[in-house]
Amino acid sequence: MRGSIVWLSERDSPDTFPPVDHALREPDGLLAAGGDLSPTRLIAAYRRGIFPWYSQGQPILWWCPDPRAVLFPNEFKLSRSLGKTIRNKGFETRVDTAFTHVIEACGSSAVRPGGTWLSPEMQWAYDSLHAQGYAHSVETWLDGKLVGGLYGVAVGRMFFGESMFSLERDASKVAMSRLCRELIERDFQMIDCQMATPHLLSLGAQLIPREQFIRQLAEHTAGEDRAGHWNESGANEPRAH
Repeated sequence: MRGSIVWLSERDSPDTFPPVDHALREPDGLLAAGGDLSPTRLIAAYRRGIFPWYSQGQPILWWCPDPRAVLFPNEFKLSRSLGKTIRNKGFETRVDTAFTHVIEACGSSAVRPGGTWLSPEMQWAYDSLHAQGYAHSVETWLDGKLVGGLYGVAVGRMFFGESMFSLERDASKVAMSRLCRELIERDFQMIDCQMATPHLLSLGAQLIPREQFIRQLAEHTAGEDRAGHWNESGANEPRAH
């Protein structure tokens, strides 16, 4: 029913989520509260186009906004200046070699002095997903130092972007460029950016209606999950769900 949200219990089945078209219009996309951040519930949420986002001290809040920000990997905008940076700056990109460091940097007050939604509970949850082969990091290194990166969750042929950070100019953009190349190689079809920001829009993200997003999401997450740690060869083992 519009105008209210569903409260979840930790005892509820991980699949217990209301239909996404029941989400509030204000605040846009708020759908449910409560539950837990178990890997099973998180994967069930992502499969429905739902993601957690809340501040320390709040209950877990679950969202599915309309419209939805997405980026198709083959539509990534590699500007001339970014291409020059990638060629000449000396950045190196790696995949899944420093996941915990990336998520800690994304949640660091030094990176985001105004605060972050990445509580220790959230960091633990995504570390657990990484251990199961669902969450991945793309890292930007300079002179042996981690200077930027991003992380997200892969389900089927969908990548759900969660957060990024940058300690050097363009370091997060370099990581996004590597992510898109990695996803094209692995036949991923779409990146869920959740909500539009000027930074993401400059890289090629666009807004699509939630109904269209959910329809494409169902198509791209059908069949086997290909969970497993990514490596430089691009190979990973499929996992049935």
